[in-house]
Amino acid sequence: MALDVDRVREIAERVAASSGLEVVDVELRGGGKSRMLRVFLDKPAAGTDPLAGVTHEDCANFSREFGTILDVEDAMSGGSYTLEVSSPGLDRKLTRPADFERFTGSRMKLMTRQPVNNNQYFEGRLESFRDGRLTLDLSVASKKSRKKMSSASTEQQKIEIEFANVEKANLVPEI
Repeated sequence: MALDVDRVREIAERVAASSGLEVVDVELRGGGKSRMLRVFLDKPAAGTDPLAGVTHEDCANFSREFGTILDVEDAMSGGSYTLEVSSPGLDRKLTRPADFERFTGSRMKLMTRQPVNNNQYFEGRLESFRDGRLTLDLSVASKKSRKKMSSASTEQQKIEIEFANVEKANLVPEI
């Protein structure tokens, strides 16, 4: 029986919801005897306050319940695996439109699939996310990031990027 990643994610989301948590990402790494299933959790109510996120106890409780259900339902067929449960961290990945809506006002770094103004790397504050487009304020970029961004991009204070063109995006911690 082949591993059904969507089924594993559905089980994770069901278990997380029962504890007031949300699944940020599910990753399956490796193969054979070295398979690792990683689940990243967050608390939706935590907003952008990094100190109000997932606790160690949240992860431990989720891990116990989720691991038991995976084993009972044989959702991780194919032998042994290691389950790792954690928060997404302060520099969390942003992958869904809901992530960009939730973290409007936060600093972020992103890379685009296709160049925008001859550049694929941007850092700035997410000003808005509407109709599949995000607006970044580039004036808050670090000196290191400004060097990576082309001069055409750094002359502009704001840039609009289509969500479909975002290859990778992460928050930049501001502590």
